[in-house]
Amino acid sequence: MARRGAAPRALLQVDLLGGIEVRTAAGARVTFAGRHAPALFALLVLVRRPRSREAIAADLWPESDSTSAGSLRQALWLVRHGLSDAGLAPDSVLDVTTESIGVRAGVTIALDIVAFEACLDAAPCGAERAIGLYGGDLVESLGHDCFASERERLADRYEDALVTVAERRLADGDLRGASDAAQLVIARDPLREEAHAILIAVHGLVGSRSQIVRQYRRLQVVLERELGEPPLPETDAAYRQAMRHAVQRSMERAALLEPDQRPTLIAVVR
Repeated sequence: MARRGAAPRALLQVDLLGGIEVRTAAGARVTFAGRHAPALFALLVLVRRPRSREAIAADLWPESDSTSAGSLRQALWLVRHGLSDAGLAPDSVLDVTTESIGVRAGVTIALDIVAFEACLDAAPCGAERAIGLYGGDLVESLGHDCFASERERLADRYEDALVTVAERRLADGDLRGASDAAQLVIARDPLREEAHAILIAVHGLVGSRSQIVRQYRRLQVVLERELGEPPLPETDAAYRQAMRHAVQRSMERAALLEPDQRPTLIAVVR
């Protein structure tokens, strides 16, 4: 039972992966005008505990001294206005004093980041389902530097999960699925060598020597340009194995075309 005079609890669904989207328990959408108000609310939700106004202003406006306090007051007013328009009492969500701002400890918030990481860490859920929960990089539409570290950490976990999914799909014979996941990794980070190795393996199982060589050369180019290094020995081993698979695949196809012949192919590998 709520104490007499206590502010009612508010249940919010907050999605910060990709764009920022906030909804109440009743399904009403909470919108915040401008660019700094959404950033302020995202920062409050991520940290939760009350922080000094000076610390929050330094996060959001690191290069501004004289105007940051006023900018924070304006952003806070817009946050309160957005909550009120969605039917929530702002003071039921926010813990605001003259010195600090935070989210009230009793407020229940369903945060997509928490769901994503919980799925990664729970065996019954796992990487395959977790990547479906990743709607994009953390508040990717906001340019505030204070989110950069957490954005990078979550992006790394997502890319690791994609590699795990690609490897599992490859092991299960889902070549298209493995290729799709590996290509997503490479599109985000061309230096992820294990994703290139997965694509090389897929091309080997399909039987395309030209694609094996192209993928390996793409990797060589990006590693030389960015790191001044050749591929790792395990990647070279994956390349040679893929070539052997391609040759074997070709021999099997030739046997179907000419059952009475025994084709002999020589694989040239590095």
